[in-house]
Amino acid sequence: MEILIRKATLADVDAITAVEAECFPEAEAAKREDFEKRLKAYGDRFWLLFADGELVSFVDGPLTAESELRDEMFADTSFHRADGEWQMIFGVCTLPQYRKKGFAARLLRTAIEESRAEGRKGAVLTCKDALLSFYASLGFVSEGESESNHGGASWNQMRIKF
Repeated sequence: MEILIRKATLADVDAITAVEAECFPEAEAAKREDFEKRLKAYGDRFWLLFADGELVSFVDGPLTAESELRDEMFADTSFHRADGEWQMIFGVCTLPQYRKKGFAARLLRTAIEESRAEGRKGAVLTCKDALLSFYASLGFVSEGESESNHGGASWNQMRIKF
């Protein structure tokens, strides 16, 4: 299997949207229009993993001056700051048939190392209970229940400091 990791361009919007739709319930999944706005604002903060030419996993999120991930950030790209101290992680998506092969971990490590090398303070994400141990294995520390109710779900906030 040939693996390629690269940054996203606007041309990737349909593939990103399709992977997102496979990974999240409709109420939680970002829509094509959301990804178009995000890609235009911070396409360099999308890490894509292709297996044999097919997009199978991606990680995305803006840089912010704020240290807490807030629901408003999902819809409002003005929170992105190229000089932001915190890498927010909105999505860690891997197609179901490619899970448990290390792709999401590989992409997250890439995002973490890049953010660390850029001098950021750390990265923040929210996740459901079932993924707490996965993110902890990559160095994220749980900060308890998030104030987020994105998509009507309950989330935990996790952070890794550099």
